Amino acid sequence: MEFSGIFMISCSVMLLCSPLAYGQVSSRPAAMTPTPTPAPAPGPAYVNLAYLLSVAGPYRTFLNYLESTKLIDTFQNQANNSDLGITIFAPKDDAFKALKKPSLSDLSDDQLKSVILFHALPKYYALADFNDLSSKGPVSTLAGGQYTLDFTDDSGTVRLDSGWSKTKVTSAVHSTDPVAIYQVNKVLLPEAIFGTNIPPTPAPAPAIDISPAADTPSAAKSKENSSSSKSDSSSSSACRIMNSDIWTQMVSAVVGGWMVMFL
Repeated sequence: MEFSGIFMISCSVMLLCSPLAYGQVSSRPAAMTPTPTPAPAPGPAYVNLAYLLSVAGPYRTFLNYLESTKLIDTFQNQANNSDLGITIFAPKDDAFKALKKPSLSDLSDDQLKSVILFHALPKYYALADFNDLSSKGPVSTLAGGQYTLDFTDDSGTVRLDSGWSKTKVTSAVHSTDPVAIYQVNKVLLPEAIFGTNIPPTPAPAPAIDISPAADTPSAAKSKENSSSSKSDSSSSSACRIMNSDIWTQMVSAVVGGWMVMFL
């Protein structure tokens, strides 16, 4: 009898606890699905300037200067690690061959680096941007300070003036932000190093003087002949004077003899 009572009480307790447990389980919040984070936008592709210049055209001399002065790293850093990008003016190999005076070989190491840095602007410029630059006056180059360039846009032809040399953009080698490379037909020489005057046109060669020089054999012979002629003339005059004196003395002696005889 006691066992039956205990069994009935246990069953009642279990029946009372089951709804409570079910309610607790059902009241649990559903698991939340995390919202995916959007992937970051891909950055601009790395631009290898040495590769571009080596395969794009005849810019081997310019590339050699970039590598020998270690400025290729400066150009690469400006192209790929700055927010502004870079614009490069690359002279052809023929432009360096035509450069005789002044010669880059006469420059110091610092001056040579300034000349190479002078061929780049610390910002990306498309061809259409040079029209605005022409009205803004001198534009600072990667060389900084007083190393500036003047631009003019002549009906789509971009011209550059360094104060010493003038050139123009002849073609676009690469023009995708953040790197622009333009071909120019002359080496850019900064006014800060080479002065303010553009080299003058060479003067024509003087006419050849056909008269013999003073120390030539023909001139010496001519002088000798002239001296001989003068000497002969002087000797002839002296002989004539001497003969005249002798004749006068003879006449005087004869006349004197006749006068003695008749007197």
